[in-house]
Amino acid sequence: MSRIWTQEQRIEQAKRIRSWKPWQKSTGPKTIDGKKRTSQNAYKHGGRSQEFLYEAKRLKNAFNEYDRFLNGLTF
Repeated sequence: MSRIWTQEQRIEQAKRIRSWKPWQKSTGPKTIDGKKRTSQNAYKHGGRSQEFLYEAKRLKNAFNEYDRFLNGLTF
């Protein structure tokens, strides 16, 4: 069951968060193990999968061909 916040509680919590500023305290991993783990985030989400890399390379080649085509036009 989720908590039900009153408007006054929301205002007070917002004040506490603004004084606490948790977004300024986050510095990322400091240990070698933590850095190694976070360096793999793209793998987890498929950003470095074979399919993704193939499509990225295919698109890059298509854009290069299009760029050569545009450069070859004369007006």
